[in-house]
Formats: sequence, C-alpha cells, structure tokens
Amino acid sequence: MKDEAMTPLRIVIAGGGTAGWMAAAAIARSMGRTVDLTLVESEQIGTIGVGESTIPPLVGYNRLLGINEAEFMRETSATFKLGIMFDNWKDVGESYFHSFGMTGKDHWSAGFQHFWLHGLTKGHAQSYDDYCLELIAAREGKFAHLPGDQANYAYHLDSGLYAKFLRRMAEADGAKRVEGKIGSVNLNPESGDIASLTLDAGQKIEGDLFVDCTGFRALLIEGALHVGYDDWTHYLPCDSAIAIQTESVGLPVPFTRAMAHDAGWQWRIPLQHRVGNGIVYCSRYLDKDAALERLLGNIEGKTLVQPNFLRFAAGARRKQWHKNCVAVGLSGGFMEPLESTSIHLIQRAVIRLIRMMPGGKVSARDIAEFNDQQFQDMEQIRDFLILHYKATNRRDSPFWRQCASMEIPDSLAQKIELFRETGRVFRRNEELFAENSWVQVMMGQGIMPQSYHPVAAKLTDDELIKLLALLRDNVAKSVASMPRHGDYVAQYCGVKRDQAA
Repeated sequence: MKDEAMTPLRIVIAGGGTAGWMAAAAIARSMGRTVDLTLVESEQIGTIGVGESTIPPLVGYNRLLGINEAEFMRETSATFKLGIMFDNWKDVGESYFHSFGMTGKDHWSAGFQHFWLHGLTKGHAQSYDDYCLELIAAREGKFAHLPGDQANYAYHLDSGLYAKFLRRMAEADGAKRVEGKIGSVNLNPESGDIASLTLDAGQKIEGDLFVDCTGFRALLIEGALHVGYDDWTHYLPCDSAIAIQTESVGLPVPFTRAMAHDAGWQWRIPLQHRVGNGIVYCSRYLDKDAALERLLGNIEGKTLVQPNFLRFAAGARRKQWHKNCVAVGLSGGFMEPLESTSIHLIQRAVIRLIRMMPGGKVSARDIAEFNDQQFQDMEQIRDFLILHYKATNRRDSPFWRQCASMEIPDSLAQKIELFRETGRVFRRNEELFAENSWVQVMMGQGIMPQSYHPVAAKLTDDELIKLLALLRDNVAKSVASMPRHGDYVAQYCGVKRDQAA
C-alpha cells in the first residue's frame, strides 16, 4: 500500500498523569504522522503520582525518546539513585542494601556469589557488599557518570513535573490534549469494541485504539469492558498508604530508604527541593489514624502538603489488552512501590504497545502476545516483592507472623530453595530483576546458600586472594574518585530555588 493512501490510526489516551503522558510522548515521537493521537484529561481529577523512585530502565527509556538528561533532571527536580536501603526487614535493627549493577565479576558458568562463598570457606571475611561499585558509592553518598556507563543508576523525581515535561514534548510532536471529564464510554454494539468517549460537556471523542490511563478507576478496561481483576493481597497484604512531602534538611543521598515497621513499611525519597515520604501498611493491623501518627513521627523537616490517603489491592487485570483497549499504569494493576516498579510497568506496556501497534485491524495474536508478556512481567515482579515479606526472621507482630507463615507461589518457592541449596539464580525471559538483585535480597533477608558451584574451587588459594583483592580495590578506587552526590547534582542539573518553588 502506498504511504499516501494510509489513514492514520486514531489513538485516544484516556487520562493524563505519568502514565498518560509517558504513553503520549513515546507514541507521538516514535509513530509520527502514522497516528492521530489525542489525550483526554481533566484538571479536576488529581493523579496518584505513581512513583518518585525509579529503576535503571527509565534511563534507557528517556534516551530512546532523545531526552537530554540534565534538562530532564532540572525540570523534574531529580536526583540520582543507586539502589534501596532496607531497614528492619530481615530483623529489627538490621539493614541491607539492594543496589543496581553488578557485584564482583561473574564467570560464564556461575555468578560471582559462588566465588565469594568459596572465599568464606577459606577465611575471607570481607562483605559481599564490598565488591559492588553502586552499593559502596551509595553508602558513601557519592555519584558520578563513569566512562563506558560503568555505573548503573536511576532517578528520584517529581512524577507530576515529569508528566508536565513529557506533555510539552508530546504536544510538540503532534499529540492533541482535550480538557474534560469522561462521562461515558460508548461501545460498538456489533463488535463490542470501544467506539468513542463522551465527555461531561457533550463532546464525543472517537478512536480506533484506546489506551486506558485512568488509574485505579480503570474506566475503560474495567468500567466498560469488565475484564476482571486478580487480587494478590493474600501474598502482598498491605492495602493502604499515606504520602506526604517534607522540606529537605540536608544534601540528598543517592538511594531510597524502605524502613519496615510492625504492620508494613515506610519510604523516604530525596529530591533536590524536597523529600517524598510515605507509609505503606495493612489496615487489618494498623488503622489510618495510627498510621498517620507513625508516619509524622518518623519524618525529617517541615511538612509541605496535606497527607494523601490511598487504598489499593495488589493485583492485575485479567486482560491488559482487550478488544481495542490497552491498560497502561494503575488501570492495569498495582504493585506496591517497594521496589520502585510502577513507572517501569508503564514503560514496558508503552514500548510493548508500540512494538505491536496495529497497522489496521487489531490482531488477536498481538493481543494474546501482549497479555502473555505483561502477565509474565507482573508475576515476576510480584514474586520478587513477596520475597521481602516471606523471607524474614521477624515474628514480633501479627503482621510479620502472617507473612512468614503464608503460602507463596510455586515459582518463588523454587527460586528460594534453588538458591538455598545451590547458590544458583536464573533469569528467565528478560525478567526485570537480574541475578544480582535476587542474590542481594535473598542474602539480605537471611537466605544463605548451603553450597556453591564447583568451578569456584578451580582457583588456587593465591588466585582467589588476588581476584577478590583486585575486585575490591577497583571498587574502592572508583568510589574514591567520585564527588559527593549532592555536589554533583548541583553542578550537573541543579534546580534554582525560584524554579523549585
């Protein structure tokens, strides 16, 4: 078919916020004039703000869109993130760090943890942490871009400002924004597809493909198409959260903190101009007033906004793409923010949709493949989150006793027991969390392997000593050369005070 004969695909994005504008920016930039893109949102409807702490794939997403990093960070008051500090998860008073990047150096047949474990039997007492550049840099409060992208990092950012940044980009690339609340979703009586949206003011928005970014309300995928929801609260029992922002009281550190308490956990996310704080909890064991009191009693700096109260059920829509509607963001499901995966799931869905963008009629094969890949992503992330709750020594409250005794998916049980018995971890089908993430969290939560790969014993004692010392020294030298994180941010992408206000 000749190019001029092609009719642009009419794509309607329902809802703005981070999800809507991430979708709009990527589709507008990558698809160009092959699509007619409209985003419908209302200033009257607030957004949840699905994430301020992100993970490394967002760096690649921004590069894919041609975004200048320093400009983006200035516009979103962002800082760098090298991982997450987990306090009180294994047990009260104990901490561990889940960092980005690699620890040590893997052999093709076995991960570095096997060589480190062999070293323990030979009397080498250095911590596994000492072999990870990102982890040591985070603990020392340092950051720098290193040659060859040696350091793996993500961002702490203001998600509301990120949405505004992407909106400007999307509109410059041809996306059209329509102001208004969605009054009804109109279905084609013959096909059951969505035909149009009618706004409260009476305007009708027709389309060929609809992207549901309406958040927890899921007005299209659930409200109109009734796809159903798989509830995972029996695995992830936290069902409530309170978020609040505070003034910064010191230089921002390059990591998120996740601090467990007797009915859930609390987060602390340092941006340039403020700190994001929140408490996640199970309402069965902690009521709203007590949760707020606990949160306010464990923050630093003056509060800047009123508390934002949220209720949720961890889980996923049974269909992420149904008929001519694709769910992106919270409309497709919710994973609590323990490992900062909310924005990543938006990103994965958007890129996946672009890769499967229909050239005409929507393909049932595309829909099936999209759903299969999305479910796989969500189930793998679900298992990683469950690990934090299940593998714990805590028995000090009914909440933690419930978590320790709960049944877990067979997929996670296999991963835990394989590591416990052999030290092995395998990454399947582009799984988000790589081997080192599983190793750090499993050992951090108290699961220590009972054996290691025999290839580690191939090294002589002298060779093992030299290898471990060289790896530790390389990390120490690299970190020593880095500036303080706050100083680097101020020089690279610092926000002026009047801009932050």
